[in-house]
Amino acid sequence: MNTPLTIGQLQSHFNGMEQRRRLYTAVFLGASLIVFFGGFSIAEDLNSGGFWQGLAKFFDFPSQIIQDTFAADDWLITVLEYSPAMLETINMAMVGTLFGAVMAMILAFCSSRNLGIIPGIVPIARRLMDITRAFPELILALFLIYLLGATPIPAIIAVMLHTAGALGKLFSEVNENIDRKPLEGLQATGASWLQRMRFGVLPQVLPNYCSYALLRFEINIRASAILGFVGAGGIGQEFRTAISWGAGDKISALFLLLFLTIVVIDQISSRIRRNLVGGTYQMA
Repeated sequence: MNTPLTIGQLQSHFNGMEQRRRLYTAVFLGASLIVFFGGFSIAEDLNSGGFWQGLAKFFDFPSQIIQDTFAADDWLITVLEYSPAMLETINMAMVGTLFGAVMAMILAFCSSRNLGIIPGIVPIARRLMDITRAFPELILALFLIYLLGATPIPAIIAVMLHTAGALGKLFSEVNENIDRKPLEGLQATGASWLQRMRFGVLPQVLPNYCSYALLRFEINIRASAILGFVGAGGIGQEFRTAISWGAGDKISALFLLLFLTIVVIDQISSRIRRNLVGGTYQMA
């Protein structure tokens, strides 16, 4: 029979555990610092210029942008001139998000085990989502630009594929958390699989689907702007040209236009998402 520990023994055991925890924490922090400073030293030796020398010039480029902006007489006109490029970026993100969301819905329904899907389809759909989600939009766009040329089409396809994988994962998790009682009731009345999905699943999941799709649309606008740097068109390509020429007034105009666009879309989509999640959306 085990003898119960006294208060003093418990306190001693607790103090020993606390000391070991502090020792492990100190060892981990020490090893992390050694790796960090060792890696920094190696990277510093490999760089063409020193980090600390470059850090002293960190604010030179922003100050040049500000000076060029105040010196420009037609700065507001420049902002308006770049509006078509911003609209192209929004269109790229919108089309990529729309088609990606449709693909995500198909993959989500095929990868949810609780919806009566053929078991063999589930792992295939999940691996497809893993593959499309594994590669960043930039990598996909570079590969597609090599095949299709420097047009907005590679950017749209890259955004669409990555969106399908990312949203498909979220949509499938929404599917797996639905209330199965409506499905069981429809199945008891002899409803087909499509009818069960239409009347038993979609009314439950569509608000969350729309909310996630709007959130992804905001992300895709930023991604589409970045893809322009590799020749996919839109405002990113204008950024690349302006930075290459060192045109500070144009760079600030592009920054302002992109910032205002993201803020406006973020506010609109956030309001819509709140309404959807709040239950104001009703299935027609």
